[in-house]
Amino acid sequence: MRALLALVVGLVVGAAALWFVIEDRDTGPDIETIAAASLEAVRAQNRLTVFAGRFTVAVTSRAERLGFSAEKTMIVPATVRYEIDYAKLRAEDVRWDAATNTMQVDLPPLEISEAEIDLTQVREYGEGSVLMTLGNAEDVLDAANRQKVSAAVRAEAGVPLMLDLARKSARDAVARGFRIPLEAAGISARVNVRFPDEAGSGS
Repeated sequence: MRALLALVVGLVVGAAALWFVIEDRDTGPDIETIAAASLEAVRAQNRLTVFAGRFTVAVTSRAERLGFSAEKTMIVPATVRYEIDYAKLRAEDVRWDAATNTMQVDLPPLEISEAEIDLTQVREYGEGSVLMTLGNAEDVLDAANRQKVSAAVRAEAGVPLMLDLARKSARDAVARGFRIPLEAAGISARVNVRFPDEAGSGS
């Protein structure tokens, strides 16, 4: 899925940029024009999923009432998507350095989607049948567990290893998308892509 999306982005970017290059073939390819065309083509993609992670988390909630106690555990598989909002790219985020023959692209922050829970695979275990039958104890435990699930999945999704994998995938996809029109115009260039909190990562 990621490769297909990146390919589509690259083809769109390449087609848009090549149109400008062909129109200006008498004076040769113009880097600034290619950069501007590439930026607009990428922004038109709006939001791109650059990586996805699937996690299984276990959460437990406990309630006590009238001397009775109850406990319920949920084991939940969930998927999150790591996304780039291309619409947030600005003209100043794409720069050409003629001295180093480098296209610098500064990405907006990586975003993590809400967890998508696979309800067909959720497993539940409970203790305290007496309290479960009194009032809404079970509903309270279920609500507490659902809140914990969301936080637990986001915690798993935000570990350094997963963020590093998602960022690498994003850098590779974006670099490929910007490199294609440059290569099509006969320009051998380096594309450097980075996130706001990074010093830079060459591609």
